[in-house]
Amino acid sequence: MSPFPLRSFAMEFRPNRVSIDLSALEHNLGQVRTLVSRGTKIMGIVKSDAYGHGILPVSKALEKSRVDCLGVACLHEAVLLRQNGIKLPIVILCGVLTEEEVRETVARDLTPVVFDSDVAERLAKESARQDRSTRIYVKVDTGMGRLGIPWDEIGPFVERISPLKGLVLEGLASHLSSADEMGGEFTQTQIDRFNRAIDTARSMGEELPFNNLANSAGVMGHRESHFQMIRPGIMLYGGLPSPHYQSPVPLRPAMCFTGRVLQIRDLPDRTPISYGRTYYTNGQCRVAILSAGYGDGLPRGMSNRGHTLIGGKRAPIVGTICMNLTVCDVTHLQGVRVGDEAVLLGTRGMETVTADDMARWSGTISYEVLCSIGQRNKREYLS
Repeated sequence: MSPFPLRSFAMEFRPNRVSIDLSALEHNLGQVRTLVSRGTKIMGIVKSDAYGHGILPVSKALEKSRVDCLGVACLHEAVLLRQNGIKLPIVILCGVLTEEEVRETVARDLTPVVFDSDVAERLAKESARQDRSTRIYVKVDTGMGRLGIPWDEIGPFVERISPLKGLVLEGLASHLSSADEMGGEFTQTQIDRFNRAIDTARSMGEELPFNNLANSAGVMGHRESHFQMIRPGIMLYGGLPSPHYQSPVPLRPAMCFTGRVLQIRDLPDRTPISYGRTYYTNGQCRVAILSAGYGDGLPRGMSNRGHTLIGGKRAPIVGTICMNLTVCDVTHLQGVRVGDEAVLLGTRGMETVTADDMARWSGTISYEVLCSIGQRNKREYLS
């Protein structure tokens, strides 16, 4: 046996830190509630490990804050929540496929989204075998071009599944493709199509109490898309639907990501920095080498564009971001020392780097930034 406690050492002396502020999650859920009518149900989206924030702690916090149900991508996420005591309704947004998945879904009282009549028939058969009822949603494609039944073909689909015993159709579900765009003409087209699909299904005797269409952009910018239930995702975590989107309510980022200064160097004029020599110093330059890179979730596209915070002041990233190292220019900062904290995502003093800043610098979206950072680092939770 090794004389060195390696596991304890790795946990205690990790240079990078991701912290999740669960009180920010509670705050953001409160802001969601200010945007919808009383009685509108809220499905908190916790798929993809709660956008990198940790599906279990986030789900428990949302359950404590009285969210109405949770949305996951796949069965394994739903089973994990059930195994850890989550009692809320859990909606499987990407549906189920195999016989084993059907059995688990029925046995664990899960709510799949359905877009295949054969799967609906298997769910009904398994529900009868287990002497249970299974709640489902039907996915309608109103213009996203992904999963779903075309909106103008919903009638024949509902006609096929309506006679199935043991299934309870909670509502129709669809997804807005571009609700963060200015103007919103296509979003209105999707809303109109969704309304027509609902009218069709209700004319066939379905009650559909919890139809849902609105994602975060729909919640914030398109009240007509709210229907009886909304599905906020990125705004729960303090992010925006797109980097330039303006939120109508104040949101608090839940994730903070910090590293450490490993070395400080004084470099002469015209010194190349990092891979590919994409940056040369302009005069005498002092740089700090930080303990995080793209292997830790930083977008490589932030190279020569992004900033970090050292001592509450901005320090521009220079050169190409490496797998586990990043270089920033601290020539203008006084007193920077080895071991100092470098905030890569978060707030210090009067300065903030948001996931949307990082997304804008790297040509992506905050969803990808948060998932990447959160899933590649040990997380600590603040309440």
